[in-house]
Amino acid sequence: MSDENEIGGEKRNEGATRRRALMLGAAGAAAVVSIRPALAQTAGSVLNCEIPVPDPSRAGGFIDANGNVVAAGTKNAFAPPVRPLNGEDVRRAMATGGNLPGVDYERSRAYLKYVGRLQRGTAGFTCFASLQMLRK
Repeated sequence: MSDENEIGGEKRNEGATRRRALMLGAAGAAAVVSIRPALAQTAGSVLNCEIPVPDPSRAGGFIDANGNVVAAGTKNAFAPPVRPLNGEDVRRAMATGGNLPGVDYERSRAYLKYVGRLQRGTAGFTCFASLQMLRK
């Protein structure tokens, strides 16, 4: 009878080990299923973020060819866009070297240079930094 108990005990332990492994596998699969949509949603929200040009503290300024904010009306500088730049548009223009939608080449380069110079604490910096992470 002790042999039967040992065999029965091993089978019970094996069954418990299998159940535990299945439960861990199911939990891992559930984590992957819940994390992937969250990452996709994060990437989607990053692409929909906005970058004001120039930032609100310098509103009304123009952007020169080097991406610097200059006084309104400065010769060879561009008026700011009527609305903030969309993250997806900026990412695409930077990746392909193309223009921002509805903007000519020189103005697009000036705006992109401005965006490329954004620093921490400036409106739009978090959006730009997130776009940089997506490019890699």
